[in-house]
Amino acid sequence: MALVSLLVCGLFFPLLITGIAQVLFPYQANGEIVQFNDHPAGSALIAQGFNQSFFFHPRNDSASGVDPDITVQDAYSQIPRISEATGIPATSLKQIVDENTDRLSGVFAEPYVSVLNLNLALIDTNSSVYGSYR
Repeated sequence: MALVSLLVCGLFFPLLITGIAQVLFPYQANGEIVQFNDHPAGSALIAQGFNQSFFFHPRNDSASGVDPDITVQDAYSQIPRISEATGIPATSLKQIVDENTDRLSGVFAEPYVSVLNLNLALIDTNSSVYGSYR
C-alpha cells in the first residue's frame, strides 16, 4: 500500500498536474518568462538582480527579497540617481515610469511598477545609453 501511495502521490499525480498546466497555461507553468528581442530577459514573478546605478533597483526591504514590483513612489525616488548616471532627463524617466505603471482593482490597491519592465523600457527607449544590453 505504501509503494502504491508513493507512486500515485509522488509521481503520477505531479506528472498529471504538470502536463495539464503545460497544455492549458504554458506561459504561467514555465515561470512567466519575459522575452526581449526574442531572448529570455527574466521572470515576471521573481525580482531580478539589477544593482547597477543606471537601472531601477528592486525592493530591498521585502522579507524574501524576490518581489518583482515596486511602488510608483519608489520608482520616482530612483529617477535622480538614474538620470545622473545616464544623462537621461528626469522627465523622460518619469514618463517611462508612468507608462509602465499597473493598477490593481480594489479600494485599497496601490499602483505598482514591474522593475523588469521598467529596465527593459529603459533599454528599448535609450539605445545610445544601453546599447550593449540590446
